[in-house]
Amino acid sequence: MREYVSVAEIAERWQLTARRVQILCNQNRIEGAVKQSGVWLIPFDAEKPERLSADQKNGKNQRKLNLLSLFSGCGGIDLGFEGGFQVLKKAINPDCSKDWDMKDIDRDWVELGKNRFRTIFANDIKPEAKAAWVNYFGRRGIDSQKYYLNSIVDLVKLQKENDLNIFPQNVDVLIGGFPCQDFSVAGKRRGFNSNRRHDGKKVDIEAPTIENRGQLYIWMREVISITEPKVFVAENVKGLTNLDDTKEIIEKDFASVCNGGYLVVPAKVLNAANYGVPQGRERVIFFGFKKSELLPEALKELSKEKPSDKYTPYPPITHYLPGDEPEEHLKKFVTVKDALTGLGEPEDSRDVSHQKYSRAKYMGTHCQGQNEVKLDSVGPTIRSEHHGNIEFRRLSEEHGGRNKSELADGLKERRLSVRECARIQTFPDDYDFVIAAKEGNKAVSASEAYKIIGNAVPPLLGYHIAKRLEQNWKLYFGEDS
Repeated sequence: MREYVSVAEIAERWQLTARRVQILCNQNRIEGAVKQSGVWLIPFDAEKPERLSADQKNGKNQRKLNLLSLFSGCGGIDLGFEGGFQVLKKAINPDCSKDWDMKDIDRDWVELGKNRFRTIFANDIKPEAKAAWVNYFGRRGIDSQKYYLNSIVDLVKLQKENDLNIFPQNVDVLIGGFPCQDFSVAGKRRGFNSNRRHDGKKVDIEAPTIENRGQLYIWMREVISITEPKVFVAENVKGLTNLDDTKEIIEKDFASVCNGGYLVVPAKVLNAANYGVPQGRERVIFFGFKKSELLPEALKELSKEKPSDKYTPYPPITHYLPGDEPEEHLKKFVTVKDALTGLGEPEDSRDVSHQKYSRAKYMGTHCQGQNEVKLDSVGPTIRSEHHGNIEFRRLSEEHGGRNKSELADGLKERRLSVRECARIQTFPDDYDFVIAAKEGNKAVSASEAYKIIGNAVPPLLGYHIAKRLEQNWKLYFGEDS
C-alpha cells in the first residue's frame, strides 16, 4: 500500500514553503498527489518537480495545434483558445498561473500570452456574428475565408453529397457551443423537440427531426466523424443537465461516433465566476478524446468515472464565489465594479461600443432584465437579448436604485452599455462590437451586438479550458514538438 505524507513534511524535505507545495499539487505537477477532505496528501517517494524552462512556460518549440470551431458566434471560446488578450489582474490567480506567459500592462490589466491553438475553421448562421469575428480576428492575421456563414447541417450535406472538402482534415481540437435556447431554463425548454430549424427558422412540420435546432449536436457529431480530432469540447447551458436524461443521451451519442472511437469524460458544470469572470454564468462542458490517439495510461485514467486530478481535462478553479468560505489558494471573486474599471459614462466615451446602450424604459420587476447590477458582486448572466431585457447599470431611487452616491452625483438611470456587457463577459476593449458594414460583411447594430455578446462563451473561461488542454497535451497524447 502506498504511503503518503503531509504537505508540511514534503516542504521541509524539498526546502520549499508549504504554500509552494500546495501550488505544485494544484498544478498537478507532483506525481500521485491526492486531495482528501480538502487536504493534499503526497506519496512518500514522490520526486520534486523540475523547474519549467522559459521555453516550456511560453510554449516555444512546440507545433501549433489546429482548432476547428463550430457555432462560433463572435468567437468568445475561439479567443480563449487562441489567447493573447487583456484581462483584469484580479481575474488571474498567481498561485494557479505561475507557468502562464503574461505581461503587465498597467496597475489593473495584464495581457495573457498566446496559446498553441490556431483557428483554421469557424462557422455560424448569423451575419452579424461573422462580421464581428472577421473584424477582430482579421486584425490578428486570421483569414476571413476561414469563417463559413452557413448552417452546420448544410455544410455537412454539401461535403457528403458533393464529395467536397469543406472541413479541414488536419484537426487537433474541435470546439462547439451547440445552440442552447431549447435547453435553457429561461426559454420554453423544448429540448430535442425544438420547433426551430437549423437555420433559425420555424419548423413547418409537427414531428421533430434531427435538423431541428435542439438536435444540432448530432451534426456536430457528424463533423467529428468527418475530421476525427484528437479531442473535442462541447458546451451548453446548465439547464441541459436537469432536462430529463438529456445529458446522458448526448454523452452516449458523442461516444458512439466513429464506431465508438471516442471516450467521453462525464460532463461537468463550470461556473465562469470560479475562473475570474465577473459573472455568475454556469455552463456544462463535454470532453471527448479519440481513443486510438491516447497513451495507454491516459486512456485508463480518463475511462474512470472520476479521473484523477492529474488527468482530468477540467481546469482547477481559481476564485471562490460570493457566499463561499474563502480558501487559502483561491482568490476572491471578481466584481462588476472591477469589470467596469476605467469606464466612464457612455456620453464621455470615444468607444462606439460604449456609447451605445438600450434606451428601453424601466418596466417593473415582473419583467426580465429590470434589475440593477450589484457592483460589489458578480454580475448576472449576460443573456442573448436586447433592448428591454438588458440589465440596468443604474436604477433611479424611485425604481429601487442602490447606487445612491452615483445618483447624488447626477448620473442618470440607464441600462448596461454594449461595452459594459462585453467587459462582464471578459472580451478585451480592442474587440469592436458596434461596427459599420465593410468588405462584404454586415453592419453590427447595438441590438445585434448585445445578442452576439450574450451568446458567447466568456473568453477567459475558454482560456482556462484551453490552457488545461495545452498543459496536459503531452500527458494525453505523448506529443511535445
